[in-house]
Order: sequence, then structure tokens, then C-alpha cells
Amino acid sequence: MPELPEVETVVRALRKPLIGRTVTGFWFDWPRTIGSPDPDQFAARVHGQTFRRIERRAKYIVCHLDDELLIVHLKMTGRLYVTPAESVQNDDRWLHFKLPLDNGHELRFSDARKFGKVYLSQDFASVSPGAANLGPEPLEDTFTVDDFRARLVGRSTILKALLLDQSFIAGVGNIYADEALFRAKLHPLRKANGLSAAESALLYQTVREALLAGIVYEGASINWYRKPDGTQGESQKHFYAYGREGQPCLVCGTPLLKIRVAQRGTHYCPSCQPLE
Repeated sequence: MPELPEVETVVRALRKPLIGRTVTGFWFDWPRTIGSPDPDQFAARVHGQTFRRIERRAKYIVCHLDDELLIVHLKMTGRLYVTPAESVQNDDRWLHFKLPLDNGHELRFSDARKFGKVYLSQDFASVSPGAANLGPEPLEDTFTVDDFRARLVGRSTILKALLLDQSFIAGVGNIYADEALFRAKLHPLRKANGLSAAESALLYQTVREALLAGIVYEGASINWYRKPDGTQGESQKHFYAYGREGQPCLVCGTPLLKIRVAQRGTHYCPSCQPLE
């Protein structure tokens, strides 16, 4: 599933072709792609609205229209992009939603696994329970190390599972949790309430570092993720831990291990990230 860096990359790429453009139509072929409202209401309400601002909240793409929010959750295989309307639709066999625009282009949503959702709402938090319960944005200047430490207090959850909890902090997923824990030299099975003050401060820092690196390299194209222009991100070429099972640690040379934590494949260095 695309995580914060991938979604941020999509948001940045969509601003130029979308902001100032007006929706002139509506098309879909998979009802479950439309999260809310129902398709008839969606079509009536979105028509004639203009894209004013595009932002990211956690793993959601949030487009501010004249009167409402167009919200997209890519889930596992979603891809959002703008293309000329005359481009052959069959070139994308997973296309399930599109909005024609006033300049002859279309905003298209492609999703092979069909788990992604598109919403139209005046209130972001109302679109799903997940959206309503999101934690703070880890890259915001207002989210300080003291805030991070305060959120750790009383939590006996293991670190990998906690970083995946979107109500703890928003936007971190399996990839960047592994990368942050490696950078902090913390074992993924360590418990949150067992961190020292120095360790919690370091983890706060490495979460931000891992996410920022992901943004710099425009996301990780490991499976389905592609940028809106169809090209791959480069983050996967710069990982320290994720996906490197059996390969030598880039710091100490020890082969990396893979275990399952919170039902997710988890990669770490047994030498650099000891459990004890």
C-alpha cells in the first residue's frame, strides 16, 4: 500500500495539471470505487466544481473543490493521474473512475485490486472510521519530540506494531517503519514503554528521516506504485532494511533477517538492532 512518501509524491505531481481545472463530467464502472455519496449524487455534486487546492492527510489525497472535498484513498494498487481525454482507455485495463476536465484532459483512477475508494464530502473525518481517528502528521513542524514522547507514555505495544497504528501517527506503513527502526537501531519487537528518553528522541528523528528520504526519492515502486506520469519512484534503491532479507547489512555486513510482526513482513539487522 502506498505510504506517506508515495501519496505525497502523487499530491505534488497532481497540483500543476489539476489546480484551476473544472470538472465537466463523471464516469465509473465499479460501484465499490465510489465510497460516498451514491454515484448519482456524486455526479450531480461534482459537476462544475473547480480544483482549488490539493493536500495530503496521512495516506489520503485531499482535493479542495469549490464546495466540497474530493478524497482518494489509493489502498493497495490505486493510481491517480491526469491524461488527455483522447488517450485510449483500453491502455489502462484497470481504469474504474474518471472526471473529465474543462481543458480536454481527465483525472483518472486506476486500481487493479479494486480496494481503493473515492469520496466527495464536506468533512474529511466523516468519510471513514480510519479518517476520523488519524493521529498527528509526523512531518509537521507542530509535531515535536515532546509530543512523540507523550504519545508513547503507557504504551506496552511493540514498536513495529505501534508505528503501523494510524491513530498513533499518520502515514507510516510497513516500509518506512522498518527503515525508521533500522536507522534508530531499535529491534521491531522492543516495547514502546521500554525506550529510554534518548531512544524515543532518536526514533522520532528517524521516522522523520525515513519519510523525508522517501519523498526525496519520490516513493518506492516495489509492486504497483507508480507516479502520476507512470514512471517509478526510486526509494527502493536506497533502503537499509525493507526487502533486504538475507542481504548484508549496509552498516555491519550481518545478513538481514525477516520475521512477521503484526502480520507484516518485518526486516531488521540482528547485530545493529539487538532485542536485548
